[in-house]
Amino acid sequence: MEPLNYWQKQIPGKPLFPDIEWNKPEGRMHAGRLGIIGGNKLGFASVGDAYITANDTGIGYVRALLPDVLKKSVPNTITDIVYAPSNPSGGLNRDALNEMKALGAWSEGILLIGDVGRNSETAILYENFVRSYDGPLTITRDAIDLFLNSTETIVERNNTLLVVSFAQLQKIFTRVYYPKVLTFSMQLQQLIEALHKFTITYPVSIATLHQDRLIVASSGDVTTTEWQNPMAIWKGTVATRAAAYWLWNQKKPLQATTTSLIS
Repeated sequence: MEPLNYWQKQIPGKPLFPDIEWNKPEGRMHAGRLGIIGGNKLGFASVGDAYITANDTGIGYVRALLPDVLKKSVPNTITDIVYAPSNPSGGLNRDALNEMKALGAWSEGILLIGDVGRNSETAILYENFVRSYDGPLTITRDAIDLFLNSTETIVERNNTLLVVSFAQLQKIFTRVYYPKVLTFSMQLQQLIEALHKFTITYPVSIATLHQDRLIVASSGDVTTTEWQNPMAIWKGTVATRAAAYWLWNQKKPLQATTTSLIS
């Protein structure tokens, strides 16, 4: 196969975009504000993990929004918390929209980290929030699944990074009737070509794992990084670090996300 001029490979231990790492903010006052939304009565570990990861990565201020049903369950490692109304299923209900909007106004970027459960009211709430919020938005884990009945909401939105499993990526392509079938057996270069064309068609940025490569695509450009730790994706660590680096480089989602993988 011919080399693709829009595909760059990042070597472990050697940032493809060293300026991104060199320009990392020094001092909390200049390191930005990240809002994290997620959790339901059956699980909120991802919120706690993301909160710690964001702080460890160097974000200046981190604030989490959780369903109020969790008030008695949250560990003291999460110190800046906003609680919003929950529904009988233990997720956020429609009345949580004001708190979500307030967090969006406070922050310089929002991370929808997941552990949201499967509830139609929460799905509608998330969709309404995404339609009203225009800042940098990172979505991952089962928060992605809330949008599978309204996939255009996230793929047609500017300032959006989706950190997805390959199975979720397949569903996204299918739900928007994109004329390319993704298979687990497809060659890496075939997927690179598909994501190149998809991110030209849609303004969304995408990160996914395939054949031990973490692929990042944005505006038609694609990078790959060798990757042996899929649990970091499923736990939300990859999305959290990407959200942090993107917050510091808001006009460079591809470069920021790629650099966050090996920094």
